[in-house]
Amino acid sequence: MRSDEIKKGNQKAPHRALLKSLGLTDDDMTKPFIGIANSYTSIVPGHIHLRTLGEAVKEGILSAGGQPFEFNTIAVCDGIAMGHEGMRYSLPSREIIADSLEIMLQAHRLDGLVMISNCDKVTPGMLMAAARIDIPSIMVTGGPMAAGRLNGRKVSYSSVPEALGQVTAGKMTEQELTRLENSACPGCGSCSGMFTANTMACMAEALGMSLPYCGTSLATTAFKLRLAKQSGHQIVTLIKNDIKPSEILTKAAFENAISVDMALGGSTNTTLHLPAIAKEAGLTLPLSVFDEIGRKVPHLCSMIPSGIYALEDLDAAGGVPAVMNELKGLLHLGLPTVSGRTIGENIQDAEVLDPLVIRPLSDPVHKEGGIAILTGNLAPRGAVIKTAGVAPQMQKHTGPAKIYESEKQAITAICANQVVPGDVVIIRYEGPRGGPGMPEMLIPTATIAGMGLAESVALITDGRFSGATRGGSIGHVTPEAFEGGPIAVIQNGDTITIDIPNRTLNVELTDKELQTRLTAWKPRPPKITKGILSRYKPNPSE
Repeated sequence: MRSDEIKKGNQKAPHRALLKSLGLTDDDMTKPFIGIANSYTSIVPGHIHLRTLGEAVKEGILSAGGQPFEFNTIAVCDGIAMGHEGMRYSLPSREIIADSLEIMLQAHRLDGLVMISNCDKVTPGMLMAAARIDIPSIMVTGGPMAAGRLNGRKVSYSSVPEALGQVTAGKMTEQELTRLENSACPGCGSCSGMFTANTMACMAEALGMSLPYCGTSLATTAFKLRLAKQSGHQIVTLIKNDIKPSEILTKAAFENAISVDMALGGSTNTTLHLPAIAKEAGLTLPLSVFDEIGRKVPHLCSMIPSGIYALEDLDAAGGVPAVMNELKGLLHLGLPTVSGRTIGENIQDAEVLDPLVIRPLSDPVHKEGGIAILTGNLAPRGAVIKTAGVAPQMQKHTGPAKIYESEKQAITAICANQVVPGDVVIIRYEGPRGGPGMPEMLIPTATIAGMGLAESVALITDGRFSGATRGGSIGHVTPEAFEGGPIAVIQNGDTITIDIPNRTLNVELTDKELQTRLTAWKPRPPKITKGILSRYKPNPSE
């Protein structure tokens, strides 16, 4: 065992002395030492219940003959961080989470790892660490909250920022807004739509890194507690059989996950997180793979925010195993998983219990998957759009550009009714370097939707979008403005053409005119020069 390096032989007497101060016995020293990375915090709704799951995991480990050690890591609630300076810190938290797990696992020579996560950057950050360190590992995602109810309809977190646009447009009173905010998030768990947190929970399951049905089972259920206990028990088996993430996180496993993502109509942030996890596993996952799979795998689940179903509905309809069983002809079924069984064995008995929630392949929501990659002279290295949330009339859109140099500037203009039907809003200098930190643009997109403009106004940014975003919203434009990408030289009134079926994104300029503008472009100084955000390389020439 790796942990023998801190507990076996005379030379380890000092180490054992410290371990015995924790209450460990000589018998405990013979057991595998298992880390429980728990992202519990009392400020994040998706994580406030994770201490309870941690206790269930410990029970499972102890019952199987392992010795658990729990430690903590950070977690950012993107909803609370949204729309202000705090959002710049969300994406960088992913790397800190991965690094913190690496430090704890390596410093203490732990034999295995149980990851207890829930929100947007925490799940991928933990999976990155598991792939990097490559010791037996299993994930327990904390589960979604129940959907809210208001006036006889389901509401969720995404309903609230969209309501801001309704208030701006005079379609909702402030009193109605208050009623909504009191109803949208009824309890603990990740927000109830197919936003980034729940998308990544489903990705963890589709990859084979969590037990079946973990991705959609609700936060407050006894079933979730049982899964946590079973996961604690299973990690001991994984250690005994020396089953490591490198055996599970293969190229084929990532292809399975992307297929499930397309069927679910998941968050565009998977195009950031799955490649980052793959990189730690020694693999390359280019954006082109998402588009190739998206053209083959149909969109089967009409989930909030672009559809009507909440995670509780997906769970009741059969969860990720039922979705994968419907897709089985498009998946790699012989792959290993943390359950000790193959993907095919995990899903063979799964049934679609509600064909309205999980549509059959013969009658999908859309014939192609929920995410598309666009390229063109405005995004030579690609841009990402969640096609699952795009109205039919916005599949092709041409309109004049309205340029904003920051999210804040754009929000001010939108709320002042300066954006009108037909416009293409461009928010730039909000990418990984230019932001810095690549903040999410939920407030402007949700305000546009709430004002009734989602079917007539497009938004393009070198930043990214929340999983709660819907409409003609194109993000991740590369190269970003801070690096001198074409988005930096677009001017007010330039004609922008979006063609989702043909996967193109262009500004109607001649090559000569575009090159003349790019040659005249001058780099900008970084917005932030100290602290963690300054680690994003400030020099565009680098």
